[in-house]
Amino acid sequence: MLSTARPPQALPPSFSPSQFRQALGMFATGVTIVTARAANGSFIGLTANSFNSVSLSPPLVLWSLARSAASMAAFSAGSHYAINILGADQQDLAKQFAAQDVDRFSGVAFSTGAGGAPLLQGAAATFECFNRSRYEEGDHVIFVGEVEACTHRIGASPLLFHGGKFYAEHPL
Repeated sequence: MLSTARPPQALPPSFSPSQFRQALGMFATGVTIVTARAANGSFIGLTANSFNSVSLSPPLVLWSLARSAASMAAFSAGSHYAINILGADQQDLAKQFAAQDVDRFSGVAFSTGAGGAPLLQGAAATFECFNRSRYEEGDHVIFVGEVEACTHRIGASPLLFHGGKFYAEHPL
């Protein structure tokens, strides 16, 4: 007879962190830049590919951020943020917002949304989110946003990320 009892905890990994990262990289994702206005009025933003829809009613999305991220305090305390899905022509922007020790907004065209977060010009789609809830899991925090407004650029081709590389040329 097969036991259906649930084990008390997960078994330890049989792989290295590097192997795990490489396996995760085989899942092709879109690329986003998550933006917000910090309490001091400055703009913050970062490149992220950990984005997913959660619910249509109410409209919810999620993304995750490393606990060690310099912007963690600002994103945790803020009431709003925007998720900007990048188009195939925005690879340079993805790299700029992933870089360390630079002014990520230098030369970037944007407007501010109702919640104060920057909405990047030319994004394939934008989601203006109320910072609804956060869940600490492992070395990341999962942010769930309630979407208050969204737009999309009709016919935009997405920027994709797979195996550690960006892809902008793809038949859809």
